[in-house]
This record gives sequence, C-alpha cells and structure tokens, in this order.
Amino acid sequence: MSLPTVRFKHARFTARFPEAYRYSKSHYWMAPVEGQEGVWRVGFTKFATRMLGELVDCEWKVPAGGAVEPGQIVGWVEGFKAASDVYCVMKGQFVEGNAYLKQDACVVRSDPYEVGWLYCVKGEPEDEHLDVHGYIAHLSTIIHRMAEEGHGEEGVPED
Repeated sequence: MSLPTVRFKHARFTARFPEAYRYSKSHYWMAPVEGQEGVWRVGFTKFATRMLGELVDCEWKVPAGGAVEPGQIVGWVEGFKAASDVYCVMKGQFVEGNAYLKQDACVVRSDPYEVGWLYCVKGEPEDEHLDVHGYIAHLSTIIHRMAEEGHGEEGVPED
C-alpha cells in the first residue's frame, strides 16, 4: 500500500489502515476520490475482509443517481465463508459500484484500500464516522470482546 498508514496489531491479527481515510463502526472505510468533488469511495476494512473471507460475487441494488443514507442496504457480497448485505455509510447520491469486482471479487480482500473498493457516493460520510485512531480503538474493543466470548485465542478467525 502506497498510502501513509497506521499499524494495528492484536495477537496474530495485524493490519495497516490508511491514515487519511474515515471509518465506520461497522467496518467500512471512506475516502474522497481525487479530482471528483464530493465523491467518496467506500470499502471494507481489513478486519471486515478477514471476517468475510474471499469474495466471489457482489450486486448493487441502488441505481446510479439514487439517493442513499447511512444504514441503507445498497447491495450484497457473497464469499466462501458468508453472504452479507452491504450497507451505506454515506449520505448523498449513489454514483456506482466497483465494476472490477465482477471480474475479480477477491481483490476486496487482497487490496481492500485501493483496487478493492465497493461503491462510490457523492455526498458526505455518516455523522458517526471515525478517524483512523478512533477506529483502531473501536476495533481493539471488539476483538477483545470476541476473545472473551470464546471466539478463539485472538477473537478473529484464522486466514
């Protein structure tokens, strides 16, 4: 990753999170698209991709130009481990889903912060978004709780 990052480590789970991105408590990242005023890309964090596993397919329910708001289901992803709805963490207008994912959905896991983005919205992040340090603190709490509840030594599934 060529972006400046902040490193997170908890037991055997390590990840780097782009420093300038915004994050949701539901494990999505948001980043402004360079050269496109008010347009943001959204993707899964490395933690989310670890929980979902390799993705094999995705679909978007919202048409280009459709209004979106935080918490709205905008599509779904299917992986080897699970299928999951994809929620919006932005308010504004849906621009597009990442067409490249139809060719290679696995890129969401292998390159989640650049090529493996999910969708774009023209608007602004949800009010509750976090900076990288707020997200890392939130993630630490979640992983600690998962470990206490007996989800393995570190709380996060093995790769």
